Amino acid sequence: MNEEMNEPINEEMNLGEGVSPYSPPDAYHPPKMDDDVPYEEMHPFIRTLRDEHQAFTDKLTEFEETLAMMENGQVDRKIDKRLQDFFEYFDEEIRVHNLKEEEKFFPLISKMMNEEGDHSKGSEEFNAIDILEDEHSKFIQMAAVVFNFFALFSRIPDERSRIIVLDAAISEARALIELLKVHIFREDTIIFTYAHRNFSDEDYALL
Repeated sequence: MNEEMNEPINEEMNLGEGVSPYSPPDAYHPPKMDDDVPYEEMHPFIRTLRDEHQAFTDKLTEFEETLAMMENGQVDRKIDKRLQDFFEYFDEEIRVHNLKEEEKFFPLISKMMNEEGDHSKGSEEFNAIDILEDEHSKFIQMAAVVFNFFALFSRIPDERSRIIVLDAAISEARALIELLKVHIFREDTIIFTYAHRNFSDEDYALL
């Protein structure tokens, strides 16, 4: 995980007036959101993505618990193992999930949105999918920063410096967790619902 940081795209997600892709206060209350679709009514492809999201959420909860343990002064082999497990999971599960979405699922939704005029006011080629893909890249960048902070923490002999680095690592880790949670929420409540209402059997056969 050593990709360079990219500048975030300064566009608004076209889900209603004033929705910023990086606006935590409004992230869980978008102005435009369809009614929830029961899990059982969704296509198996969408249910699989939802199931993976639930597994990710459970892993994020474990990661939050690890951070809390470190804040309370626990730094030992158990903590090291928990951190290692999270970053391995990120590489082997979350990144693979994101690539699966980006391969065919996102392009199909993006095409539909552009054809329906559901895109940024500033560009007919920029829509909600571009925001989500940008967040996928941001996950990798943030995870790399967090991983390197924790690695640096483990190698610094000076106690004061170690505390400073640990504080930075935990702060960045919490930011990563929050972005992942908001991203999962957006996909579950907006993108997957959009696919459910607009995809035909022929569209699902392409995935």
